[in-house]
Amino acid sequence: MLDGNEAAARVAHALSEVIAIYPITPASPMGEFADAWSQKGKTNIWGVVPEVIEMQSEGGAAGAVHGALQAGALATTFTASQGLLLMIPNMYKIAGELTPAVIHVAARTVATHALSIFGDHSDVMAARQTGWAMLVSNSAQEAQDMAAIAHASTLRSRVPFLHFFDGFRTSHEITPVETLSFDDLKELIDEKAVMEHRARALSPESPVIRGTAQNPDVFFQAREAANPFYLAVPGIVTEEMDRFAELTGRRYSIFEYRGAPDAERVMVVMGSAVGAASEAVEAAVARGERVGLVVVRLYRPFDKAAFCRALPPSVRSVVVLDRTKEPGAPGEPLYMDVVAALAEEWDGEMPKVTGGRYGLSSKEFTPAMALGVLADDRPPREHFTVGIVDDVTHTSVRYNPYDWHEPDDVVRAVFYGLGSDGTVGANKNSVRIIGEHTDLYAQGYFVYDSKKSGSQTVSHLRFSPRPISSTYLITEPTFIAVHQFGMLGRADLLHHTVPGSKFLLNSPYPADETWQYLPRDVQRTIVDRHLELWVVDAGRIAMEVGLGNRVNTVLQTCFFMLNQDLLPLDVAIAAMKEEISATYGKRGPKVVEQNYAAIERALAALEQVKVPEVAPPPVETTPPSAFEDAPDFVRRVTAVMMEGKGDLLPVSALPVDGTFPTGTTRYEKRALATEIPIWDPEICTDCARCALACPHAAIRLKAYLPDALEGAPEGFKYKEAAGRDLSGRLLTVQVSPDDCTGCGVCVDVCPAQTADGHKALDLRDVLEHRERERANWEFFEKIPPMGRTEVKLASVKGSQLIEPLFEFSGACAGCGETPYLKLMSQLFGDQIIVANATGCSSIYGGNLPTTPWTVDEEGRGPAWANSLFEDNAEFGLGMRLALDHMEEEARLLVLALLPELGQLAIDILDADQSDPAGIAAQRERVKELKERLAGMDDVLARRLESVIDGLVKTDVWIVGGDGWAYDIGYGGLDHVLASGRNVNILVLDSQVYSNTGGQASKATPRAAVAKFASGGKPTARKDLGLMAMSYGNVYVAQVAMGANMTQTVRAFTEAAAYPGVSLIIAYSPCIAHGIEMSTQMTHQKKAAESGFWPLYRFDPRRAEEGKPALVLDSREPTVPFEEFLAEEGRFGMLARVNPAEAEELLAQAEQDVRDRWHLLERMAELTPAGS
Repeated sequence: MLDGNEAAARVAHALSEVIAIYPITPASPMGEFADAWSQKGKTNIWGVVPEVIEMQSEGGAAGAVHGALQAGALATTFTASQGLLLMIPNMYKIAGELTPAVIHVAARTVATHALSIFGDHSDVMAARQTGWAMLVSNSAQEAQDMAAIAHASTLRSRVPFLHFFDGFRTSHEITPVETLSFDDLKELIDEKAVMEHRARALSPESPVIRGTAQNPDVFFQAREAANPFYLAVPGIVTEEMDRFAELTGRRYSIFEYRGAPDAERVMVVMGSAVGAASEAVEAAVARGERVGLVVVRLYRPFDKAAFCRALPPSVRSVVVLDRTKEPGAPGEPLYMDVVAALAEEWDGEMPKVTGGRYGLSSKEFTPAMALGVLADDRPPREHFTVGIVDDVTHTSVRYNPYDWHEPDDVVRAVFYGLGSDGTVGANKNSVRIIGEHTDLYAQGYFVYDSKKSGSQTVSHLRFSPRPISSTYLITEPTFIAVHQFGMLGRADLLHHTVPGSKFLLNSPYPADETWQYLPRDVQRTIVDRHLELWVVDAGRIAMEVGLGNRVNTVLQTCFFMLNQDLLPLDVAIAAMKEEISATYGKRGPKVVEQNYAAIERALAALEQVKVPEVAPPPVETTPPSAFEDAPDFVRRVTAVMMEGKGDLLPVSALPVDGTFPTGTTRYEKRALATEIPIWDPEICTDCARCALACPHAAIRLKAYLPDALEGAPEGFKYKEAAGRDLSGRLLTVQVSPDDCTGCGVCVDVCPAQTADGHKALDLRDVLEHRERERANWEFFEKIPPMGRTEVKLASVKGSQLIEPLFEFSGACAGCGETPYLKLMSQLFGDQIIVANATGCSSIYGGNLPTTPWTVDEEGRGPAWANSLFEDNAEFGLGMRLALDHMEEEARLLVLALLPELGQLAIDILDADQSDPAGIAAQRERVKELKERLAGMDDVLARRLESVIDGLVKTDVWIVGGDGWAYDIGYGGLDHVLASGRNVNILVLDSQVYSNTGGQASKATPRAAVAKFASGGKPTARKDLGLMAMSYGNVYVAQVAMGANMTQTVRAFTEAAAYPGVSLIIAYSPCIAHGIEMSTQMTHQKKAAESGFWPLYRFDPRRAEEGKPALVLDSREPTVPFEEFLAEEGRFGMLARVNPAEAEELLAQAEQDVRDRWHLLERMAELTPAGS
């Protein structure tokens, strides 16, 4: 059982000598497999371990591949989307030099009006002009087979190959794959062609030059000289496919026809849609329709004659489906190729050709849609769309979703879980277990949104007596499991379940009480559809055996208990234990035993709920909605997406340019926590550490006058606020129970504790406290917050009395990054524009349906935008340039209107905006100016109105992770550091590529195990702070909130006040570190105290005063380095696998820490020359 990524990577690793990699979703696993295999010493077919190297970007990976090819190696890489676009310049070169190579692509949407990590063909179609042959796979089996054919064909043809398959639908679908042996691959590869490639290598023994600059006299002719090589490719690929068939019995062709031999209507498609289209055509032919399907495998070069030969002579109309959109073109690429082929090669009356678009960003394509496209009673219009409702340009094809039903003998199981609860991993294991221990064919496909852990996942598992080609989601499950009780109230999960099916629910209530807590509509569906309801308190079992929130093992056990017709229970349990040992063994025997215990507990805990015979009456009154007071757009669009019904939104509902309102996470109310912090005002010290540390802004602090308590609910807690500046005020610390994730970070940082261990904040069962805390939160929200001019903003407590303008994000529970963004929003949120690099912070910060960036009572807040991964520094600099220009133009216009504006103009031009009070005063002046301008009939007044906001101070914050700042975006970042312009840069340093799964970056410390560094990173981490300091005029701070909150707040305020470039490097623990995230703030303290993460501030203004520019805010290390490392799984993993290597690398890592500390210590003593 393999997914498409692993199937392709197995071949690529076996047939390559150099593999240059860089992470990008959904192609990253191919690089991870290759790296892990080489680390374990797995060889290629020539008995040599391939050299795998991680580069700083996809462009760098392509360059490394190009160089390796020129030196005679067999080289490959893996990529997707924007990554492929970054490779295009080298792709032109590699093809122009007729160099055999293969790039494997998990095809993914290219970012346009929005980023999307999901699959379509917009990336590969952007590379079709580079001169690379393009071979497409339609399944995981083909991902392996076409990979082999691509490697064989490129060597024989000298034309490089781009081998692609659909991101997620093929790359991540688990299904049976008949694997190729090394002997098979050796038979396929022409050793003579390998030797010829070696002979063309650059060598001083027989020197030549390549990459010359050519003039108009010969360039054109030289380009045409390659024609014979491209003309030969279709024939070579056909021959390789024939040889492959002889070797394996699996026969392929560059164009394959399926359907009626006398078909009049034929569909043309490539990629994973072939599965759904084939099922539709097979069904239509069975009922007598004359329809067919042409499957495209070799897209470039496009063999026009071979395509026409594949069509039946009877064809009258051809429908071409493209999984991409090319605005302004006469048609999409495959359509244009088909039209050209028929126009040039068809013998007789040319069939009518129509083209359409489908499946952008992994939008579903089903057999019902294919039948709608082929239907003779409703032929598609020219350049149609299918799968959406286009009520703007009316392109969409009508289809009946009920035209298609899967066979009754296919078991269809759907599981709803959370991104952090282990559901997906358990279901992958279940697919493997059933696929390998029964005669059934198995398929597993997993739907994620692109938020972080804690977001919904849906697992679709099929088990069938026949091979499965169903490349679409299950809509009529025969088994359904809901792994989080709270999901039942947020979406209709059961409506299409087949009557009589089993329903497994993770319930915190006993079997005899669960029914009364189910939402009324869920109760009605269970009764109406005669569902068997089974419950288990998986959360309690997981917690008691030490697995935390990982309920996967408990619920996987229950799945096998309820499906013993698929596999005997004893066989399933034995296989589960084997999988557990293989998966968790490297983490130590304790984790394995905990999972074994979960299995045994689950076997005894599963219970059936007695379902009433009569359904309860429908709810007559609609309960109050979270959207009642929401803006119209949120009610019409956002709410629909949050209910999981975004597919139903018509084109007219969506913004044309990707612009969305902010402040929408407040409507989600995900209710993820099983425990929430409960405040005890009797022992609280008002330190505000809990609010500062909260990753989701779910626990807050307000100081208010006593009259604000009028109307408070019974039990609303408060105390007298401490501090002279808050004299006469009361203070409340309040949690939002439906926005809290229960991570426990606030409890960890709370210093107020009684002798018996009771803290001012303790985690308590959410079921006992939710309703009371909901009422308290609703009242708390109505209490007016203090303003920026009323508090000591540059302090921990003062900053936390300000309403956060970053709230309730979809980040992982306990996230180490988000507290910094929340703090930034509290200190400066009403005056900033944020340029955000692609990564974790752009996903939890800007992923639909909601965004955590929000506004204050005046409607002001951070304006946020994401460009790309690699260009964020330049993107933010561009914002600064525009703001400076608008300010300059506005000031010139105010001067020009000085006679009309008088003293107001002078006050505006002379305004001091160095603090919140000054900014507030300037806003009042600008407000008056707007009123004055509205009454002036003057062209200068109109121009000033367009740039008037430039008169109020606006700061730019450039935000991103270490993958951006240390690697792919470092060149741009360095340029911005050197620019001297007034921008603030915040690097959320998690020391890995967190967003793509935890791959190593240049910020990863030596000896740490990460993806792409499975043998432990052998080199020291880059010191970005020291590099920035070398410019001398950049403010640089290295902070760790959990280590020193005061220093963190001070660094942010100093950076914002610095009149030039400022850089804050913020230590951001991540689940990829293998730590307990509930104590990540305490862990940050150890990081600083061990010297691993020294705290400092480098302020050039101090040097101007004759003082050392560097202030070392950490003391000399007091915690042994080994003690810090012992808490991180990323360091311990290597010791279990390779103790000798671990000992050597850890010793070097400790030396890195000592050397860095001593260097900083010296620098902190240096005074400027001449002072």
